[in-house]
Amino acid sequence: MNALPQNLEIARAHEDPGVPFYRPVGDECSLFETAHANGLPLLLKGPTGCGKTRFVEHMAARLGRPLYTVACHDDLSAADLIGRYLLRGGETEWVDGPLTRAVREGAICYLDEVVEARKDVTVVLHPLTDNRRRLLIDRTGEELSAPPGFMLVASYNPGYQNILKRLKPSTRQRFLSIGFGFPDAPTEIAVVTRESGLSESRVAPLVRLAGHVRALSGMDLEEGVSTRLLIYAASLIAGGMPLERALEAAVIEPLTDEPDVQQALRDLIAVVYG
Repeated sequence: MNALPQNLEIARAHEDPGVPFYRPVGDECSLFETAHANGLPLLLKGPTGCGKTRFVEHMAARLGRPLYTVACHDDLSAADLIGRYLLRGGETEWVDGPLTRAVREGAICYLDEVVEARKDVTVVLHPLTDNRRRLLIDRTGEELSAPPGFMLVASYNPGYQNILKRLKPSTRQRFLSIGFGFPDAPTEIAVVTRESGLSESRVAPLVRLAGHVRALSGMDLEEGVSTRLLIYAASLIAGGMPLERALEAAVIEPLTDEPDVQQALRDLIAVVYG
């Protein structure tokens, strides 16, 4: 049987109710599939709320692989990923962590904001990101070989990096990488419309507002408004909430605590909506 054209495959995936909605903006889907087929780890780089997590959920469903997602943070240790001995009913029992379960099951393990994790986490990942594809479990003495279905995916936001939390070059060069940004206006309108149920004509000003707000990031704002927040705002409006209240709750308050900047955002909203 001949393979379906890529665009038709993507369109059908969008229509499958079992596959989370995702609108491709380039060749990221085919790159992910090729990486998975070849057992290569993948690093996703991009701002908060631009669709990285949804992309991974979409691809895991398309590939029919279980997905383990770990939100990394300052206290996340290697033991949290691999597993630990726990006392249950008076007996000591080994319990696998999400990374170990993913390796055993040939699943996809997604480490969101991996730079937030402790340094010992990256040491554990290294043997999984080269030709060895092995996970060493010191506590049990096991050495697991990752099966063909296993894939390691990590993400981080370059805008959050500082000298204390920077992904080392030696780690970055173990991954294929895809740079994510906010989608262009027509794509973002389609995504927000699809996710919120609000009409395109009412979503278009939201996306136009987002473009203006993003132009302020790095000056008055630490970062611009995410596609996720636009979906929240559109969902509130579609549910009957007045526009001003929806934007206050979903855009202004999440972006800043500074009264002066909040007022500037209200003034910008007034300009966009006339």
